[in-house]
Amino acid sequence: MDYSVGQVAGFAGITVRTLHHYDEIGLLVPSERTYAGHRRYNDADLDRLQQILFYRELGFPLDEVAALLDDQATGKADPRAHLRRQYELLTARIEKLQKMAAAVEHAMEAHTMGIDLTPEEKFEVFGDFDPDQYAQETRERWGDTEAYRQSRRRTASYTKEDWKRINQEMDAVHHRMAALLAGGVPAGSEAAMDVAEEHRRCITRAYYDCGHEMHACLGEMYVTDERFTATYEAIRPGLAVYMRDAIAANKARHTVEPGAATPR
Repeated sequence: MDYSVGQVAGFAGITVRTLHHYDEIGLLVPSERTYAGHRRYNDADLDRLQQILFYRELGFPLDEVAALLDDQATGKADPRAHLRRQYELLTARIEKLQKMAAAVEHAMEAHTMGIDLTPEEKFEVFGDFDPDQYAQETRERWGDTEAYRQSRRRTASYTKEDWKRINQEMDAVHHRMAALLAGGVPAGSEAAMDVAEEHRRCITRAYYDCGHEMHACLGEMYVTDERFTATYEAIRPGLAVYMRDAIAANKARHTVEPGAATPR
């Protein structure tokens, strides 16, 4: 069978003009022409076109594509070696595309808001506190850290129910700590350090891997940043400092000094 230039263009998903160009440069010369000079392509021509499009997809310039196909057509290249080369090129292309896809995915994550809720859902979960209000500040302060990137990846998929559960868990920890403060239990006690450890674990489960050193930095911020201080003081006066001290004591408990026994 033979096919018109329009039919071949339709089969291959390319333009008629492209086929005309391939003919003009000798890359794909149709096997036949009608008396009126119209191009007619047979099955062998379609096979060659398929090879051309394969190499073009891999980014080969047209002159190299022509050399590769001409070597194959004249028997200079082993057909099996040619297929192996195609397989290797295609495998490398797939690997490259996978890396590109991963890069695009990370870029999408970087531009995804960490809290993807409607305004109504945000109010239901967070009340008067608007987490987006501090999004820019958070990016500026922590955007180049792995903790920030990890937190964005995790929270991007959270639902309203997830946020409610996280808030409930954190509120329970805060009120347990407030109860210890109210009962006069020292911040350096086992009980207070245990609650501080649970606080650290809540952060790790919900947001990012929070080690004891980072946790201690957060504790300091609870006292030095008036916004955090106000949040804890609203639960119970003195709680911000108490939290900081309990977190610091818990860090010391888990820190191994040279020559010291391993802490529990």
